[in-house]
Amino acid sequence: MKKTDLLTDGISISPSLTPTLEAENFEPRKKENKKRLLLISVIAFGVAIAVSLIAKFLVHLIDLITNISFYGNFSFTHSSPAANSLGFYVILIPAIGGGIVGLMAIFGSKAIRGHGIPEAMEQILTNQSIIKPTITYLKPLSSAIAIGTGGPFGAEGPIIATGGALGSTIGQVLKISHNERKILLAAGATAGMAAIFGSPVAAIFLAIELLLFEFSPRSFIPVALACITGAAGHHLLFGESVVFPMPMNLPTATGYALFFYSMMGIVIGLLSIVATKIVYGIEDVFDKLPVHWAWWPAIGGLAVGVIGYYEPRTLGVGYNNITDILSGTMPATLVLSLCVLKFTSWSISLGSGTSGGTLAPLLTIGGAMGALAGTAGLQWFPEAGISIPLSALVGMSAMFAGASRAFLTSIIFALETTGQVNAFLPLLATCTSAYFVSYFLMDNTIMTEKIARRGIKTPLSYEPDILERITVERVVNYNGVIMSEENSIEEACEWLDNETTYKSNYFIVSDNDGEYQGIISSSNLYSEHHAKEEKLKTLIKKNSVFVKLNHSLRTTAEIMANENVDVLPVISGENKSIVGLVSYRDILAAYKLEADELEKKQPYISLKRKGMKILMRGQKLIELTKRKNKS
Repeated sequence: MKKTDLLTDGISISPSLTPTLEAENFEPRKKENKKRLLLISVIAFGVAIAVSLIAKFLVHLIDLITNISFYGNFSFTHSSPAANSLGFYVILIPAIGGGIVGLMAIFGSKAIRGHGIPEAMEQILTNQSIIKPTITYLKPLSSAIAIGTGGPFGAEGPIIATGGALGSTIGQVLKISHNERKILLAAGATAGMAAIFGSPVAAIFLAIELLLFEFSPRSFIPVALACITGAAGHHLLFGESVVFPMPMNLPTATGYALFFYSMMGIVIGLLSIVATKIVYGIEDVFDKLPVHWAWWPAIGGLAVGVIGYYEPRTLGVGYNNITDILSGTMPATLVLSLCVLKFTSWSISLGSGTSGGTLAPLLTIGGAMGALAGTAGLQWFPEAGISIPLSALVGMSAMFAGASRAFLTSIIFALETTGQVNAFLPLLATCTSAYFVSYFLMDNTIMTEKIARRGIKTPLSYEPDILERITVERVVNYNGVIMSEENSIEEACEWLDNETTYKSNYFIVSDNDGEYQGIISSSNLYSEHHAKEEKLKTLIKKNSVFVKLNHSLRTTAEIMANENVDVLPVISGENKSIVGLVSYRDILAAYKLEADELEKKQPYISLKRKGMKILMRGQKLIELTKRKNKS
């Protein structure tokens, strides 16, 4: 038995996270990881092609149902329900559509209800990204019926849900990890958004902010490839022009105008909170109705029909409403009417649990609010350089940023769908204000409130892992217990019985030259199946694991978890010379100290004395280890 004080020297290491982490195994495993990434990227590319075709099919299906419902024509030509001449009978059309959706939810799947993104988030967070394959065809069909019969939704919500379901389904058929399935789900969902709007960059940010909850090459590359493919599908199937064209290039905002847009963002941020509360308040009202939930969409559709009778422009997708609002030529009274009635129709219909989306209605409502604010600002401050079209554009983005807190998505989406580069700074100012208000005054967003009520917590930040930033070198214990392989089991047991300070359940074994041989467990050491005179080398586990000085503690923790050990040797050089030990207690101590440091509030520049004194942060983790070793 030898109890050794160990010395250290510098080494290099590969950050592999595999259960058996011998240095020579790293390069093949690294290549294998890249092959997996390439495979997932190819699958995501295929999913995006399929989703682009489904998007085109969904739009044609909505047009077909619209023509049949409101005009009695079997035609795939695009038409708006606003031009119908049904009169009072128009009230019944959305109610019939809602009734059909309710029946589909009963006999098909209840998961078709809602606007898609919250349901996808829930499956990612709680169900290993597993979505029922039936959603792939039930969601677009039910949404086409709901929207085609006058539902005040956009096509983007259903195609996001459909694309996510397709990616998840393919991920369930193939032999892949649940994290890879999450990536395929996000790729399919965002490819659908890119296919509808031709906005690949905004779709990528939507995946990062609302679906992936991470930003790494293994997720970013497949999603980016899928979004680019979806955008190419948009240009091929829907045309190359932007979705929301504006009649002129917007002027560069003046300083006074930027201040106005910032203040407008605060107001719209407050209104986005009100809108979210009302939507879920209406949902609570439907929950209390003394009728089966399958009838709720029909009741909501009846309200949509009544509102559509008085204001036909509230019926259907309404992308043309957004374009008209952005033109800045729509009369203020019509804008106000559309804003109020569209919101009323949408919130009741969505609260009833029918199948639809949120993005297009939020854009319409926010754009209308922005146009109204711009009109008022232009009258009150004629010299400020306020533009009504620009006000409408930043208003629609701010509404989405405040309601969903998808900050970057909101800004990039407005730029990509209008092509107005000069709007970047006003968009940044307005969306920042709306996001600020929403973050401080609303716990959950319109995307997360539903799943939060079910006890599901969504990540609020994407901070780097604390353990990923700390290396083994900062916590290594240079005074550890190492057993020689030539010791007998009896000698080891006798020494341990007399040793009261060593608490580990696993023991490091080396040869007489200090070269690492392996690990043995206390249960194996004290087992009755081994003769006492046997050498320790007969008990060594075949899969020897170790770390090196510049391994991260996250890597170390994963090795311990995979191998079910609580201590690892730290080795140096090709001959595997042991230079120290690291235990799970070292990792926990390092994590706590680093977490405390992140929250510690102290000045680093002191102004109390003459001149300035720089307060330097020492290597506290090393000091902690030294103090522990001395004790």
